[in-house]
Amino acid sequence: MELPTRIYQKEQAVSFGKLLKDSFRDMRSSLFLAKQLAVRDITAQYRQSFLGILWAFITPLATAMVWIVLNSSGAVKISATGLPYPVYVISGTLIWSIITGAINSPMQSTKAAKGILSKINFPKEALVVSGIYKLLFNILPKLIIMIVFLVIYGVSFQASMLLFPFVILAAIFCGTAIGFFITPIGMLYTDVSKIISMGLQFLMYASPVVYPIPKSGVLKTLMEWNPLSPLLITARDVLVGSTPEYLTYFLIVLVVCVPLFFIGLVLYRISIPIIVERMSA
Repeated sequence: MELPTRIYQKEQAVSFGKLLKDSFRDMRSSLFLAKQLAVRDITAQYRQSFLGILWAFITPLATAMVWIVLNSSGAVKISATGLPYPVYVISGTLIWSIITGAINSPMQSTKAAKGILSKINFPKEALVVSGIYKLLFNILPKLIIMIVFLVIYGVSFQASMLLFPFVILAAIFCGTAIGFFITPIGMLYTDVSKIISMGLQFLMYASPVVYPIPKSGVLKTLMEWNPLSPLLITARDVLVGSTPEYLTYFLIVLVVCVPLFFIGLVLYRISIPIIVERMSA
């Protein structure tokens, strides 16, 4: 029997659609691997810690308590928020930590797997999915804290609260889209991760995390033009049962992030193998 003849040659051009299709195919096929990587990282994260998973509660609570004390003591004067201030600041800091966690997730997951990237050939998209798994796991204690504060301060249940998981998933989607673009640079230059950390701290104070948008001034303009503000405000509004004030802006940001997510995913697929090869040379 005559054997078939196969000719292998280097592709001169690969379409964006094919790269995107291959990315989603590898993402789907590596779900189990992503889960195992996430379990490994989560276990390692808390294995050598005395307080363990309690750190997921302590960090955001500490930030919020500082502002609660400053406001209650009169050291910092916060304008009316329309909510009990502890609820406002707790929800703001916890939602903000989720958004920034989504932005940092692709880079952190890829850096954590740096040791095996050059030794084992596997779909790099598994690292993205693994990061999302870890992010969702870390959201659970934050949700518990928010629910406790809502109950303590008498925020009654509203039907709009059921939309909160969907708004948070949209925020994670947008954050991941941003993370795709900073991951390749962050893998090459360690300074980038420090710059991003500093930049996100600045953006926190240019976002309505611990105080509302001012009525006028430069800070008002910064907050309203900050694309992370509608993600935060809309998530907080549906969490406490209020009518979303920036829903239109939220939808615009979400729509813009859809093509950015696809472009970023393809960029990640192309760049990470090249960066790994360069780092292991």
